[in-house]
Amino acid sequence: MNLLLFSAAQRIDEQRIRVTGEQLAQLRAVSGIAIGREVRAGEVGGLLGTAVLETLDENEATLAVTLERQPPRKLPASLVLALPRPKMLRRILRSVAEFGISELHLVHSYRVEKSYWQTPVLAEQMVRRYLLAGLAQSVDTVLPAVQQHRRFKPFVEDVLPDLASDRIALVAHPDAHRPCPRDIPGQAVLVVGPEGGFTDYEIGKLTAAGCEAVNLGPRILRVENAVSRLLGKLF
Repeated sequence: MNLLLFSAAQRIDEQRIRVTGEQLAQLRAVSGIAIGREVRAGEVGGLLGTAVLETLDENEATLAVTLERQPPRKLPASLVLALPRPKMLRRILRSVAEFGISELHLVHSYRVEKSYWQTPVLAEQMVRRYLLAGLAQSVDTVLPAVQQHRRFKPFVEDVLPDLASDRIALVAHPDAHRPCPRDIPGQAVLVVGPEGGFTDYEIGKLTAAGCEAVNLGPRILRVENAVSRLLGKLF
C-alpha cells in the first residue's frame, strides 16, 4: 500500500479517520501495522500527507491525519479507448489512474464484442474501485473522469469534435504513414482502438472529427501496451 486513500465518509472528525474491512486488512499486511506507525495518506479528491495509527482492534483502526500537500498534476491528456475485454479493462482502469490521465472515454467500435458492455466491471462502483487502486499505487488522490459511449457514430460526430478542438488529437493506427510524435506541447486527445484495430470506416470518421492517424512502429501491440507506448512517447 503506497497510500492510505480515504473518503470523507471515513472521517471521525477533522483530525481522525476510521479504517475497516479490506482497507484494514491491507494496512495490516503491507504496513506492518503498530500503534504510532506513520503511513502516507490522502483524501479522495483532496490533499496528501500522513496518518499515524492511534487505536487498533479486530474490526477497525483509527488514525490521526495531517494533510498538507497537493496531489501530483495530471497529464494533459484525454484517452479515448475502444472498450477492451473485461480482464484487460480492469488493468487499464488502474493504469489510467496510475499514469495520471485526466479523462477516459470508453467507446464502442465494430470489433468490440457487444457482450463486453454487460460486464460488471463497468458498474460505477467497480470502475471507482479499480481507479482508486491505481491512485493508491501512484500516490494520487484525484479520480479520472470516466464516460461510456455505447454508440460509435454519435460519439465521433457529436462529442469528439469538441473534445479535440484546440488540442493535438491522435489516433494510433498501424497503417498510418506518420510516426507518432514525441514530447508534444499542450493538451492532447489520444485514441486507441480494439484488438484488431479500427476499421477503415472508423478511421475515416475519427480523422473527420479532427484526429490524425499515427503509427507506433512496426510491431502490433496489445491495447494496454499501445496506451503505455503512446504516453511514453508523448509525455
